Amino acid sequence: MKASTFVYPWDVTGDPAAPARIAALGVEQVTLAAAYHSTRALTPRHPRHRIVTAEHAAVLYPPDDRWEGRALRPYPAGDWAPGDAFGEAAEALADAGLEVHTWVVLAHNSRLGADHPDTSVVNAYGDRYPWAPCIAQPATRAYLVDLAAEAAVRPGAGGTELESLGWYGLQHLHAHDKTGGVGLGDAGQYLMALCFCPACRSGYGDRGLDADALAAAVREALEPLWQGAPDDGGWAGVEKLLGEETAAATRAWRDETARTLQEAAVAAVRAAAPAGFQVLLHADPVMYHVGANPGVDPAHILSVADGVVVPCAGGPALLTPFSEQRRPGAVIAANFGVVSGMGGSPATLTADASRAKELGATQIRLYHAGLASDTDLAAVREALAAR
Repeated sequence: MKASTFVYPWDVTGDPAAPARIAALGVEQVTLAAAYHSTRALTPRHPRHRIVTAEHAAVLYPPDDRWEGRALRPYPAGDWAPGDAFGEAAEALADAGLEVHTWVVLAHNSRLGADHPDTSVVNAYGDRYPWAPCIAQPATRAYLVDLAAEAAVRPGAGGTELESLGWYGLQHLHAHDKTGGVGLGDAGQYLMALCFCPACRSGYGDRGLDADALAAAVREALEPLWQGAPDDGGWAGVEKLLGEETAAATRAWRDETARTLQEAAVAAVRAAAPAGFQVLLHADPVMYHVGANPGVDPAHILSVADGVVVPCAGGPALLTPFSEQRRPGAVIAANFGVVSGMGGSPATLTADASRAKELGATQIRLYHAGLASDTDLAAVREALAAR
């Protein structure tokens, strides 16, 4: 199976040995960040630094003039990725014989929420999530579609992987995160992800729901969880807490909103890209899930995009719904963590990749060549050599 590893531009720029080291892992491709959220990242082998602090979500290339006069526009990176950091790194990686695809993070942007609070998801209590742009708002949707097209189609890239192209919710490590004191399962996370900004309130109304009554019902449904009651989890848990009809109406609004945004973003990328450009989405087959791998309908998304990148940190079971709907030529990439200090398991990569292939994976993704220790990278080289 073809293998690609995720890489940041700052892993490569300023380190002449990095491209050859990455190629020596045995990967055929790198998925190189072109638009990324704020982060603090380790660079354990770089000759000039050990820690890179990306202070805010940014594009890692010079944005073009399509943004002139627009309130919502991408932020250029600071000194952590100056100039065309993506282009410089992409050229060096290509010179090492690696295929380069872009890695584009979309609806996850704390800086956007700080500068434009009205763009953020608002929960049933009135709390804003500045890291989570509401994808129902027309201006935000237009910004995300244009950002997808610009950031995805960079010179030298043969394809893209679009992350966070859907709803985002509560679960995000935001600064020094202190939200784990109450065990919200799938049901609680869904209720805390429901947005009540003006656009969503109108959308609920179109589905026969009164937004004020819905917000009150969500708060009432969550109260036992705040008191320590177990979250039954799954969609059945949401229906139990909210009622089947009300839960279904919220899903109808949210599913359509995410689906049409995904269609528009993929279409915009294809319109801007050369022939043969590959478009993949980071995705979860559980449609009501939110976050970096937003929930999708496998059959639908595989009719829109060229494939999906599926999180497999908890095992490869999420691959099956996609493989059951796979059309000829579609990519189903199993995404494995290989940074042991961040919960990855490079030592079991051979077995994990084999099991993923049995469940229908056609490729693998490795997170993350720049963050991993030398010991982790040695395990990756061994596993990929055994393919």
